[in-house]
Amino acid sequence: MSFRRIEDAPPNQTALVRVDFNVPMKDGAVSDDTRLRAALPTIQALTAKGCKVALLAHFDRPKGKRVPEMSLHPVAAPLAKLLGHPVDFADDCVGPEAKAEIDAMPAGAVILLENTRFHAGEEKNDPELAKQIAALGDFYVNDAFSAAHRAHVTTEGLAHLLPAYAGKQMERELDALDAALGTPKRPVLGIVGGAKVSTKLDLLQNLIKKLDKLAIGGGMANTFLYAQGVEIGGSLAEKDMADTARAILAAAKGKCEILLPVDVVVAKEVKPHAEARITGLDDIAADEKILDAGEKTVRKLREAMKHSHTLIWNGPLGVFEVPPFDQATVIAAQEAAELAKAGKLIAVAGGGDTVAALNHAGVADDFTFVSTAGGAFLEWMEGKPLPGVEALKR
Repeated sequence: MSFRRIEDAPPNQTALVRVDFNVPMKDGAVSDDTRLRAALPTIQALTAKGCKVALLAHFDRPKGKRVPEMSLHPVAAPLAKLLGHPVDFADDCVGPEAKAEIDAMPAGAVILLENTRFHAGEEKNDPELAKQIAALGDFYVNDAFSAAHRAHVTTEGLAHLLPAYAGKQMERELDALDAALGTPKRPVLGIVGGAKVSTKLDLLQNLIKKLDKLAIGGGMANTFLYAQGVEIGGSLAEKDMADTARAILAAAKGKCEILLPVDVVVAKEVKPHAEARITGLDDIAADEKILDAGEKTVRKLREAMKHSHTLIWNGPLGVFEVPPFDQATVIAAQEAAELAKAGKLIAVAGGGDTVAALNHAGVADDFTFVSTAGGAFLEWMEGKPLPGVEALKR
């Protein structure tokens, strides 16, 4: 994928940088600074070039109105602490006052502009608002992949009015995604888990065209097993999606090998340390629920990883939040992490539940890349063009 990077950007100019500062807050203070840390390499690369950096971000959903408790002001101090130098704050992201504050800044200074969603035109990608914001800077940098599936003023519109570049975090994301699905090293294995086939239909239909093998887990796998005539007891499944599941299996034939559970962990109730057992697919009682993949299934999955060069993972294999139904996800994640650390596997993962599951397994840092962009990551896996990314292409 060809896009302009920060190295190509001119020095000693004003950069308008779209970041993701939609951070968790507690009692009016930032409670998790992960997204602030993610923006540091881009800010530092630009200030090192002598650029003034004006940060654009949204927070929560003010719906085009000025909502005091949705101000970005509380973010400025923790960001300054991480950067090790002051971060100014402007009370708006457009207008003469914001322009005057930016103009008065010395080279290498940083200012955070107020919540872009205080303006109704932001989410409507209003051309007039785009012109007003563009007037504040010389070039545009998008470092918010997590918002790249939205065609808003600060995620897409500005890229058509100013020279546009990908920030460091965006660059890492796009390079990793290209390595996973764009121009991957084959064979490519996919793992897709989660509760429902219906929410990941586009994803499955795209992946069977791109992957060599696809392992399906979680509640989704129950629907596929049911579609094949397996008695699944009281398990979560979308029985009305059985025809769709069979159609996906038929479409994959000869293109992509589908790996479904061959054994499962069942229990009568979903509660921590519930009495559970591993069983084959022919011995699930009417009052039992499938809550995780079994040992044979995990063994097959680990073997598939060893014979793959690339892994892309979205969704857990079981109800990982409730031990002991986390075992398949944890063991598979540890295997992927070991292979990635040894340089034998490019392991890319993303999506909210997936990140939580990898953190639970203690291996998120050992994967080649873990995307924290939920909706954007999923839409990219579905093969949909992301407006914020398309606008950065050369």
